[in-house]
Amino acid sequence: MTMTDLVAEALKLTPRDRAQVAQRLLESLDALSEQENESLWLEEAERRNQALDADPSRAIPAADVMGEAWARRS
Repeated sequence: MTMTDLVAEALKLTPRDRAQVAQRLLESLDALSEQENESLWLEEAERRNQALDADPSRAIPAADVMGEAWARRS
């Protein structure tokens, strides 16, 4: 079963069951070692960098990101 298949099946669950599955998945991440967490974040950073390299037009200037973050804080 692929991840796409698994997600499609999970989305057929009731909202309550999906919430329980989500909670168990999140709890399983708490059990990861610091090295496993670091590795996962590195993979995500690399994925995002490749996506940005593939389509630089999707980049958002840091000043815009920070401005929006400050605006949401208020």
